[in-house]
Parts: sequence; structure tokens; C-alpha cells
Amino acid sequence: MNEMTKRIQQIMYPKAALIAYECETADFSRPQNYLELRPINERGRMGAGIPVTYEFMNSLTESYTEGMNGTPHGRIPPNMLLCDPRKGHEKYIWYNPPQKRKMYFQSCLHITDGTFNVPGIIYVVEQESMDIHAFKGTVPQEQTELYLAPFFNVTGADVCLGNSSLEKPLDTDFSGFQEYWEKRFWLSEFSHLGGSRNPTRSNLVSVTEKARENPFDYSELRPSGKKLKDILL
Repeated sequence: MNEMTKRIQQIMYPKAALIAYECETADFSRPQNYLELRPINERGRMGAGIPVTYEFMNSLTESYTEGMNGTPHGRIPPNMLLCDPRKGHEKYIWYNPPQKRKMYFQSCLHITDGTFNVPGIIYVVEQESMDIHAFKGTVPQEQTELYLAPFFNVTGADVCLGNSSLEKPLDTDFSGFQEYWEKRFWLSEFSHLGGSRNPTRSNLVSVTEKARENPFDYSELRPSGKKLKDILL
């Protein structure tokens, strides 16, 4: 018996009813509304109604937002550069220092899957979209120059995420949030030049193959014309 079956078979007991009332005003202007909460006893009968407070509604909506919309929470990782979890304004920016990454490629590129050296990467996630930038060094500062990410599937800074089968966590901390988005990029198959434009000074296939056994060649990076401070808005 799986977890979903267990939940379906559980018996749920009503604890309270939220009732909404509406009445038209005498001058037929905007209707008046009233919310009432009625507790339900063991025999299934509703008790006396009490007015719903702002504190109750704020608590209810806050719980729903965090539990169902995947808003991250908890300690902010040291590599997080910007964190804005406000509803409708969600924006998260963080970085990875230079490191080795496992990369996967479609057969049309004639690159064998493997581990490659990559430069420092800055991730920008807004709503359900991702941008990435490259930078030189290990820890970016506000005046750090940004470069085009030297990867396939990226147009300018915009990442083509494709049809990812990775399930988005609904209740996670910031580290789990970062891990989810990084996996969406690194576990996808690289397949094409974004915008049919080479993001490196030499052929991107050659640059990628060279980074398999050697440190990434920073002279191959093309400047984007932006600094870190320009995206921290």
C-alpha cells in the first residue's frame, strides 16, 4: 500500500466550517460580505458562529502559500546573493564557485557525457524561469563583470529548460530550492546553441571538450556588458 492509498483511506472528521455571507446594500452599491467560523462537535453539529479575524485569515493564507507554492524557508545559504520571496515578486540569485560538473549531451553534438571543468556560475530564478551568467574568480562582488555562460541551451542568459521531469519540492529550505534548480539545468541534455550564437570566442564544442581534462580557459568567455550589481535589482 503506497502513501497516496493510505491517505485516501484515512477517515477525515470535520472540525469547523467557514461560512461566507453576502447582502446587497440599500443603494445597490458594492455588496457587503461577512465571514463566520463555526466549530463542529463530535456529533457533527455546528456550534455558535464567531467572526473570522484578520489574524486567522493571514495565518490561513500564509500556511497555504508556504505549503502549496513551494516558497523556500529556513537559513539562507552563504552563496545566496539576493532573496525576495514576496508573492508576485519572487526572485532568487546565488552563485557556485568554479568546479567540476557532470554534463550530458544529445548525440547530435558528438560530445560524450562526462565531467567537465566550468567557471563560476551565477543563477537567477524568477517565477518559473532561469538565467545564468559566468564570472571570473571564486566569490562575485557587486562590481564583478558578468560573461555569457559557456554552455549549450542558453540564449544570452536565458536557459531553455525543456520538459523537465524533475518534481518541484513543495516544502523545502533554501538549499533544497537551489539544488532543485541547479539539477534542472545540469541534469538536462545539452542539445543546441541558444539563438544559434556561439557564447565563447572559439567553437563551443572545442571549448567544452578541452575543459574535460583541463581547467576552464577563461580567455574564451565573452563579456555580457553587465556587472553583478546590474542584476541585483
